[in-house]
Amino acid sequence: MNSRGGEKLVKREIEYIEVCPECGSRKLEMDYERAELICSECGYVVDDKFIDPGPEWRAFDHEQRIKRSRVGAPISYTIHDKGLSTIIDWRDKDGYGKDISPTTREQMYRLRKWQQRIRVSNAIERNLAFALTELDRIASRLNLPKSIRETAAMYYRKAVEKGLIRGRSIESVAAASIYAACRQCKIPRMLDEIAEAAKINRKEIGRTFRFLARELGINFKPATPIDYVPRLASALKLSGEVQAKAIEILKLAMQKELTSGRGPAGVSAAAIYIASVLLGEKRTQREVAEAAKVTEVTIRNRYKELAEKLNIEIDI
Repeated sequence: MNSRGGEKLVKREIEYIEVCPECGSRKLEMDYERAELICSECGYVVDDKFIDPGPEWRAFDHEQRIKRSRVGAPISYTIHDKGLSTIIDWRDKDGYGKDISPTTREQMYRLRKWQQRIRVSNAIERNLAFALTELDRIASRLNLPKSIRETAAMYYRKAVEKGLIRGRSIESVAAASIYAACRQCKIPRMLDEIAEAAKINRKEIGRTFRFLARELGINFKPATPIDYVPRLASALKLSGEVQAKAIEILKLAMQKELTSGRGPAGVSAAAIYIASVLLGEKRTQREVAEAAKVTEVTIRNRYKELAEKLNIEIDI
């Protein structure tokens, strides 16, 4: 439909504009009431009548947002079909929550069985269905967030698309994908932890991880000791002050290159130990070593080295 002047009432979605064509300023503001893109420097209307991609309804709390939303669940890469297919619930209840009759229950059992078979139509989907279940199991044992699971599932799917699974066990590739996701999202987990959760040899996971990184062309930055501090502090139930002090110590150590060539978990644990002693929340070397999955000897050697090179006096 056109207006009297021939101008279209509905314009195509606004294109990404970085600068004002009139004055060259980058300070552009969106006026949603007038559907205009305005330059805050000179007042020039850069674009108008753009489409608002948001909903036409308003919600003032989470419950209203759920009720008024007219879309399904978001796509999830942790499900082999991305969650786009229907699922017959395992509960033998009707729409009112009442138990269904034995005859209907038997019919629903057969429908559920065939529905599960239909969802997996070929070998690739069958591989994904098993692998993503294994991936979810490992992530659950490690208490990893959903973002890590989604990232790991993406890595596994890329490996399947490039044919990197052939000749390797599904479990090892799933574990390597989780390790890669942890490295990518800076939520450090050691290979020993992942190997224990996946019940696979540590060397096999490391070998598979290096293979995936090389074939997928992904460069993972090495974990730093600072990345381990929040997790260790949480495991040892230390305050935020101890955590901040440990990070301060590690930054000084990194500036003086005291962390190069040493395991990040051990250095981080030593800094946590020093900070806990300095701030009166002392934890024993054994407690810190168990939280960091390193030996007490490592803690002792690292904290003595940090204290000596950084001139930190520790009264133990």
